[in-house]
Amino acid sequence: MLANLLDLDAAGLERLVASMGDKPFRAKQLLRWIHREGEADFSRMHDLAQSFRERLREQALIEGPRVLSESTAADGTRKWLLDAGEGNAVETVFIPETERGTLCVSTQAGCAMACTFCATGKQGFNKNLTTAQIIGQLWMAERAIAGSRSAGSSRAKRAVSNVVLMGMGEPLLNIDNVVPALRLMLDDHAYGLSRRRVTVSTSGIVPLMDRLAEECPVALAVSLHAGYDTLRDELMPINRKYPLAQLIAACMRYLEHAPRDFITFEYVMLRDVNDGERDVQALIALLRDVPSKVNLIPFNPFPGTDYSRSPRDVIRRFSERLNDAGIVTTTRKTRGDDIDAACGQLAGRVRDRTRRTLRPVTAETRS
Repeated sequence: MLANLLDLDAAGLERLVASMGDKPFRAKQLLRWIHREGEADFSRMHDLAQSFRERLREQALIEGPRVLSESTAADGTRKWLLDAGEGNAVETVFIPETERGTLCVSTQAGCAMACTFCATGKQGFNKNLTTAQIIGQLWMAERAIAGSRSAGSSRAKRAVSNVVLMGMGEPLLNIDNVVPALRLMLDDHAYGLSRRRVTVSTSGIVPLMDRLAEECPVALAVSLHAGYDTLRDELMPINRKYPLAQLIAACMRYLEHAPRDFITFEYVMLRDVNDGERDVQALIALLRDVPSKVNLIPFNPFPGTDYSRSPRDVIRRFSERLNDAGIVTTTRKTRGDDIDAACGQLAGRVRDRTRRTLRPVTAETRS
């Protein structure tokens, strides 16, 4: 079976090159051709020796994800549905802005976290993506947005300036494949992204947060969504294993390694669930001593949910209360909701494989 070179970071390529009896600098050349140039054809890699290219063709290939469908929202947001193998598909979203372009990458087909407000959670967990399938989303997006370049030419500016691992799945539960993909994103011979511009989002897998800090610390976003355990237990079952005290302690440890001096906390605004006075007070108390930024996310509906979005004035007051308490708070602008590409909507039209009846948390059920 041919090796897919998208599966290999710099160290992996060096091992492959060594096994082929060639010199280590060939690995850097391959990195540049594959990731910087977006090239998939060995014959076009003109600065590689002909004999080396022939050995590559015999032993390896460069194969990105197969695009099943593509859609573009009115605001320019683009979403791709990608074949993940074994009857699975994942989604990748590109959000263009004036000064940057952000790619939202998936790391699993489905998700085991079962957060009650997320469309992907209804799909259940199906499989981990390989490193090639993770970095392949960035490789594919650059080619799709900027167009394939001819060998030896260069792009003035990359289309993707920021990557967030906030798509389908819990990234840390696939850390063995996520870390090599992160290293490729950061490698100056590949995509050369700053650690500050690559963000891993987690629901709070405490031991793996510590491992990420040691192996490849990038910006961290924590899906919080409640400031006290009883409510977070209901919204996010993972909280029963790693409650808030453990999660906050892990965040403080992560800050010792992080490229930023704060942790981003994501908080989806659910009407009459987590948007009241008790909720904002609990959040202020929880984060008072944590270097943090809170990102309020208006809930984005998906088929089969009984939750609804907090009213605009409620979100505004919630934000004002946090800012007044000295906690930097922003409200995320909803992008791509007309193509089900907004936060929480990925796989919104995928068949529910969990066979669960998810009862939404309300003010009555949490009292």
